[in-house]
Amino acid sequence: MDVTVIWAAIIALGLFMYIVLDGFDLGVGMIFPFFPADSERDMMMHSIAPVWDGNETWLVLGGAALFAAFPMVYSVALSGLYLPIIFMLVCLIFRGVSFEIRGKANRTKNLWSLSFICGSAGAAFFQGVILGAYLQGIPVKDGIFSGDPFFWVTPFSFFTGMGLMVTYALQGATYLVMKIDGDLQERLRALVWPLTFALLGFILAVSVWTPLTDAQIASRWFSSSFRYRLYPIPVLVAITALAMFHAVRRRHETTPFILSLVLILLGYIGLLVSIWPYAIPNSVTLWDAASPRSSQLFALVGAVIIIPIIIVYTTAGYWIFRGKVEAGSQYH
Repeated sequence: MDVTVIWAAIIALGLFMYIVLDGFDLGVGMIFPFFPADSERDMMMHSIAPVWDGNETWLVLGGAALFAAFPMVYSVALSGLYLPIIFMLVCLIFRGVSFEIRGKANRTKNLWSLSFICGSAGAAFFQGVILGAYLQGIPVKDGIFSGDPFFWVTPFSFFTGMGLMVTYALQGATYLVMKIDGDLQERLRALVWPLTFALLGFILAVSVWTPLTDAQIASRWFSSSFRYRLYPIPVLVAITALAMFHAVRRRHETTPFILSLVLILLGYIGLLVSIWPYAIPNSVTLWDAASPRSSQLFALVGAVIIIPIIIVYTTAGYWIFRGKVEAGSQYH
């Protein structure tokens, strides 16, 4: 049993669950500017109020798992990406505070709506910047970060930041279509296809950009014997986009949200395939970065206990607060 691969899978699962769950509530904040009426914004916030804080559990799990299983990656990533991580956390703090205060504020309600918008957009953008910087490779020498503190400031990382903003906005729009009825639902539905089209553009651009700038990724996708198993991914992306177009035209409520998650899954698989088997792309493999096997096994016992608990209470929360959000309803 290769415990290192198991831990890599756990971290990959945790990050994917965070993107899936926290992505849509960050997306709700980013589409706030399209709906200036306070009553509509109240409904949008009430649709995610019962679940947003639980969604962020997966981010904590991913960070803790990285520290336990791949401490070198943890130290290098936090050293190199310290600034965008801090910026992301500050945005998440402002966004979290706005949840608590906006519903009770009167004169400053617009200010806290702005805090919610900027916090959501900023968190999404800096998460994308972190992703882009990671894909380009973090400078490492003798297991220690060896680059400039601003190495992450590149056109590619800013581009992936904007791409993740569009991804989360699509999730947020499709989630609200599923949770809200009436005229607001129709106007939300009108955002879905333009956001899907924009996301496809970002996917295409990243798919071209990364092989052109990274020879190993180009080899993986176009020269290795494994490439024939990868070719269905872009085909499935095209099929999913076509299905999204028909789902929007036929006014489906749940299908667009599911299809947005399928698009994210396909893109995520493509990224994992591109960087395998590196913990830090092109410099440190998973096995080079792994903690001792005894430490991994000890931590794995805790993961086996904790992860099912997180899944159960997350599922219970969504089940309890299932159904549509009605005008005037509130979550306390």
